[in-house]
Amino acid sequence: MKKYILASLIAILATSAFAGVNVTSPGSGTTAQSPIHYVATATTSCSKGVSAMGIYTAPNVLAYTVNGAKLDTNLTLSPGTYRTTVEEWDNCGGASTTPITVTVSGSSLGVEVSAPSNNATVGSPVQYVATATTSCSKGISAMGIYTAPNVLAYTVNGASLNTKLNLSAGTYNTTVQEWDNCGGAAKTPVTITVGSGSGSGGSTFANLHSKNGWTGYALEPPSYNICGSCKPGGPQTTWSWTQGVSSPSLSGNSTKTTIGGQTVYSDVLWNNHLIGDFSSQGLPDSKHTLIPTLHNFTYDVYFYVDNAEASQALEFDINQFFGGNGYIWGHECRVAGGHTWDTWDNVNQHWVSTGIACNPVSKSWNHLVIQVQRTSTNKLVFQSITLNGVTHNINITRDHGSAPGWYGVTVNYQIDGNYKQQPYTVWLDKFNFTYR
Repeated sequence: MKKYILASLIAILATSAFAGVNVTSPGSGTTAQSPIHYVATATTSCSKGVSAMGIYTAPNVLAYTVNGAKLDTNLTLSPGTYRTTVEEWDNCGGASTTPITVTVSGSSLGVEVSAPSNNATVGSPVQYVATATTSCSKGISAMGIYTAPNVLAYTVNGASLNTKLNLSAGTYNTTVQEWDNCGGAAKTPVTITVGSGSGSGGSTFANLHSKNGWTGYALEPPSYNICGSCKPGGPQTTWSWTQGVSSPSLSGNSTKTTIGGQTVYSDVLWNNHLIGDFSSQGLPDSKHTLIPTLHNFTYDVYFYVDNAEASQALEFDINQFFGGNGYIWGHECRVAGGHTWDTWDNVNQHWVSTGIACNPVSKSWNHLVIQVQRTSTNKLVFQSITLNGVTHNINITRDHGSAPGWYGVTVNYQIDGNYKQQPYTVWLDKFNFTYR
């Protein structure tokens, strides 16, 4: 089942007999620049101890979770005032919260590069998006891009830059620089690797399965909202996410995911905020200059499933949010009840069968490539699905949904339980996501 993952996170309302959350950073009322550093510890009278801690950036918006009684993380937030809450959940069903109000100020003086991200693998032409600020009362004079020391490849007047550079394959230590009208300058280094044979362009987050930023949640019937009281150890739904697995793997570094538990037809969702609010990849796009320009996305992953027939469905989603609109390109390999690919209808909130067969092979690596597009008129196009070398050009066009207040590009990966909640395992490898 498809859910909006940014706003459906449910707060737990139970309280412990004696529990507390001590937040040492930030102090309530703090004004600071993003990212905001959170440090907190939790205590409880529960004999089984603290299960997990989390940070809500708004009611029902759970931005971060961690197992255990300690929390130390940075949250990337756009400028504005946030009434955040740090919460702990214990293993007796209790919880405790501490509210923290923070104001995120505008970007610091200098150059903010929205694209490409540092250490990204990209195709040529490479899109650069950046803005500059200065304390000079006369403002910014110009901006430029160096592709090597003393090699100025591009300049533009003013305090913003949005251009594409044609670069040969290789690694570049580029620099985006601004010059102000008081004789000052500031710069931001950006290292990129341009792939060979990538004429379609775009930027790629490579090997996402091995990167930070993944958060797992249980989704239980009948509502399939995120279960705030569920823990990876169950008993309702059980799940795990283990990175750095050597076998089975293609790269020597796969990620193992599992599902099980007692609640039949329950699912496990993992999501990662790549660009925009809560970016795990260093692309907060706080000035909202990048995400509205992105129209084409490719989800490319290898997966190995021990028993495909134990799955109700395997789900792979691309999500884009801006301007109050939600663009969810949901793709579901519905194993039970048809072995068919379904796609998500954003307006009517349900799955629609494509009639295209989906038959992942058990105990073998399956290669999935999904390509989608947002048109110039803001329609969603489900372009193609390629599984194990067989491409189906579906070209389904649909309207977008509503997502007020959300801003970002995220990816989802989900495994669904069947009528027996039969446990099974899926490994991920070579998970790449390209945007342009």
